[in-house]
Amino acid sequence: MPTLSDDEIRQSQYQAFSQTEIIELWPGGSVDDIEIVIRAVYRQVLGNAYVMESERLIAPESQLKQGIISVRDFVRQVAKSDLYRSRFFDNVYRYRAIELNFKHLLGRAPDDYSEMIYHSNILDEQGFESDIDSYLDSDEYFNSFGENIVPYYRGYKTQTGKKILEFTNMLQLVRSKSSSDKNLASNNKPQLVRSLITNTPYGKLKPTDVGALLAELFKPKSESVAEVNTFVASNKTAEQSLRQKIQEQESQITTLQQQLAELRPFATIGTTQFTSSSELSTFQSVDEYSSLQQQADAQAKQITALQEQIADARRLAAVGEARLNKWRSRVFNG
Repeated sequence: MPTLSDDEIRQSQYQAFSQTEIIELWPGGSVDDIEIVIRAVYRQVLGNAYVMESERLIAPESQLKQGIISVRDFVRQVAKSDLYRSRFFDNVYRYRAIELNFKHLLGRAPDDYSEMIYHSNILDEQGFESDIDSYLDSDEYFNSFGENIVPYYRGYKTQTGKKILEFTNMLQLVRSKSSSDKNLASNNKPQLVRSLITNTPYGKLKPTDVGALLAELFKPKSESVAEVNTFVASNKTAEQSLRQKIQEQESQITTLQQQLAELRPFATIGTTQFTSSSELSTFQSVDEYSSLQQQADAQAKQITALQEQIADARRLAAVGEARLNKWRSRVFNG
């Protein structure tokens, strides 16, 4: 069997997706129509993975059949289910889970790295279910699918207001129409981190001028190694910058913790209860750069939390010192 080139693979994918029929649940739909919708939701939201009868969500299916919930609500319940979470969140890397959420719920790949960071912050601050809601309650979801259209892959074609990068990113996430996201061949690692960080298709660096463009066009294939080395060098520079930022933030955290420790004796006098809590999320390593970025983000959150605690402690310390001075005046003047 002949091996297909990347261009041939992309062309076959485009043709397959462009011929996909949109599935919508119309008012008064028959039992068979609703069953088609249910199976389409499972196929889309669960990444084309096989669902056993014992794994089906009987109660939400019944609510959909009775007209109690819409297709969007049914998608929400499938995406929040233990079945979805066990397959695409608990046992996968953080950024891989976000990639799949975009693919399953919005039918596209992430636009850029900022979208990954945005949803990573929601996961840290509000949790898994709130992050699922952020996709399904978005204007993008409602404008694309409304209440009763089953989500479908739409990132394979150019769209108004969307970057062309989304097209190549989508083809990285969907190798074929029959592929399943439960396939562990990729070891559950994210597929788009390099593309999103460099903001280029497949993570390849863009030529910066006409000369570079011509050199790119006529260079021998062996020079691709030099391109990789260039990417590694630029990535190393970014990593060094992040490491320096992390060191500076560590020093700031230490200083803030010392200030807080000095304020606490007076603060405990100013209040009957003073609790301190600081939560740092444990990020799953994607690659060294994204791991450092996540560490820097976590430190920034810790710094903010410490600054808030110090502000509270100063207020309570002032109250405590006033109480202490009042007690001293009574003792010495009595």
